[in-house]
Amino acid sequence: MVPKSNLSELNNSVQSQRETLVTMEDNAKIRHEEVLKHNQNATEKVLEAISTQVAKPSCPPIPAQRACPAIDDSKGRADRLKGKVVVGEVENFYLADSRFVYKARIDSGAETSSIDARNITRFERDGNNWVRFDVPVPGTEEFTTLEKEISRRVKVIQASTEEAERRVVVELQFSIGDHQQVAEFTLTNRSNLTYQALIGRNILRDVMLIDVGKEYATELPKSILERSKNGEEQ
Repeated sequence: MVPKSNLSELNNSVQSQRETLVTMEDNAKIRHEEVLKHNQNATEKVLEAISTQVAKPSCPPIPAQRACPAIDDSKGRADRLKGKVVVGEVENFYLADSRFVYKARIDSGAETSSIDARNITRFERDGNNWVRFDVPVPGTEEFTTLEKEISRRVKVIQASTEEAERRVVVELQFSIGDHQQVAEFTLTNRSNLTYQALIGRNILRDVMLIDVGKEYATELPKSILERSKNGEEQ
């Protein structure tokens, strides 16, 4: 038994202990809330770092389908390898000056190209040397006359003869496939030869490659071939 005189002191002690417990509970609650808040902040930072470093997976866009371009027959065709026109041993040859299509033999053994010419006549015009000559109309016995300024003269030695032949050289514009060019041609009678034109190294060099296993590897514009086949003047 506790003497009654000591109850007041005991009550004060109990009250003091209760206040201490309440204070400890409040402090524990505050510390717990702080720990939760700290953990929540840390978790948010981790999630934010992950979202910035890892991109959301997405399917790549479907590439647009490219349709094959249509072949334009109006411009002709010529395959190319490293920028050079690929030709066969024989090609259709469009002479712009006469507007006719001839068969041309591609010959890397010939230095200068040549064209079938008849009635070659030299004359002077405005103090310059010119030449008048006839070229055959394909598929007929007729000829058409051309006049060109002389570029130079060359000596040509045929395999069948030891004598050198002097030939006139002129510049002519021509097309093989879709390739157009101006080049030098010697004028000579090729009536005893199979082809009316010969393409030599002066054209082939740096411009064309020969595929010896092919003929007519190029295509002239369709309209030119059709008119030439019918013997019509272009």
